[in-house]
Amino acid sequence: KVRMICDCQAPPVKVVQDKKLAQPLSLCGSTLRYPHGCHSQYMANMGTMASLVMSVKINEDDEEIDDDQQIGRKLWGLVVCHHTNPRFIPFPLRYACEFLMQVFGVQVHREVELATQTREKHVLQTQTVLCDMLLRDAPIAIVTQSPNVMDLVKCDGAALYYRKKFWLLGLTPTEAQIKDITEWLLEYHGEST
Repeated sequence: KVRMICDCQAPPVKVVQDKKLAQPLSLCGSTLRYPHGCHSQYMANMGTMASLVMSVKINEDDEEIDDDQQIGRKLWGLVVCHHTNPRFIPFPLRYACEFLMQVFGVQVHREVELATQTREKHVLQTQTVLCDMLLRDAPIAIVTQSPNVMDLVKCDGAALYYRKKFWLLGLTPTEAQIKDITEWLLEYHGEST
């Protein structure tokens, strides 16, 4: 969507609906809508009279939609242009801007997807290495070697209490607190994994 305010100080004009229409007239897609009072005041405070706002939308993540729904679009960002004088942007230019934002949105979506895939691939590789460490060595390898458990899980710290010894990485509770947590887990959740 592209929204335009030609002159934030122009007086509003009432739109009169034909009484023959069964439903109220919706101006949601119209560029004729008058800006809200606080928006006009905001623009005046910035010293601007006209604005052009373009939304950047990307596809929703597959996890965020139901099987019955179509892939939707979500707002990723806005491109906002201001002018210090009243200014009308002709339709062909607004249409070109809208197309440009759609292409930009596709590119942003690709970048977001690529970053997600890269992150997931890294997690799987780290998980494989850590599992191999656990199978070959004592569990202490997941805190003493690289990669370690903190490379798998985003955290500020990790602790291992194994055979009455402590291994601490980053920010952790004290050894006494870790021992208390371990005893509580064994007492109340000893049967679970």
